[in-house]
Amino acid sequence: MSGLVLKLGPNERVLINGAVIENGNRRSRLNIKTPGANILRLRDAIHPDEAQTPVRKLCYVAQLVLSGDQDMAFARVELAKGINQLMDVLKDPDSRIVLGEALSAVKENQPYYILKSLRKLLPLEDRLLGVAAE
Repeated sequence: MSGLVLKLGPNERVLINGAVIENGNRRSRLNIKTPGANILRLRDAIHPDEAQTPVRKLCYVAQLVLSGDQDMAFARVELAKGINQLMDVLKDPDSRIVLGEALSAVKENQPYYILKSLRKLLPLEDRLLGVAAE
């Protein structure tokens, strides 16, 4: 079993199954062997006040499932509805592929892959909404 490999920078924090893990002062590598573990790099986390756009709101919902703060059964309806609404608006082939991946991940109860897919749309959303890059 290969698992997931996390490469962490000095003092980087990651959320694994609801527990915050902080790396020491050197780069390190963690091998996550448990299938289905919920993992979120805290540097990639979207804060509630940042979840103000359609894609960010969906990312935030998937993030809540990963952190254990929301049940997937409850979030599934909101995620599927939001992804379908985005499909009505984003008609380009690349966005359609990403949204299809996200919708498949919703059907398979895979919050990490939902978040991973939807994050690909953030640069497009920023361009469409005229948000300046930080």
